[in-house]
Amino acid sequence: MSLGELLKELRGDEGLRNAAKRMEITYSYLAMLEKGTDRRTGKPLKPTPETLQQIASAYKYDYMKLIEAAGYLLDPAYNPALKEPFAHNSSLQQWYKSLPDRNEKDVEKLKTIWEVIHESGDN
Repeated sequence: MSLGELLKELRGDEGLRNAAKRMEITYSYLAMLEKGTDRRTGKPLKPTPETLQQIASAYKYDYMKLIEAAGYLLDPAYNPALKEPFAHNSSLQQWYKSLPDRNEKDVEKLKTIWEVIHESGDN
C-alpha cells in the first residue's frame, strides 16, 4: 500500500480541511500527499519525517509504519537499527555484538577477510 493510499484510509470520512488542521499542515498539502504527487510539478511527493510525525500523532498511528510507507525505512538516518553493522543479518549482528572490544576497525578487518575469502572462491 502506498503512503497516499494509507493516508486516505486513515482519514476515512473525515474532511481534508479538518484532518489537515489537526496535523498543522495545509489541506492542499494533505491532498497532494494522498495523491502521491505534487500538483504543480507532477513529481512524486515525499513528506519529511517531521511531517510524518505530525500525521502519526493526529491519526494516533504508528510512526514507523508511516516511515516505512514513505520509503525511509531503509535510510540509516531515520532507522537507527541500520546504523549497526550487519543490520540486515540478525545472526551476524548478534555474533558481532558478542565480540569483546568491537569497533569500526574490526568491521573493516572483517570486510577485508571476507573479500579475500570471496576472491579465493572465484579461483
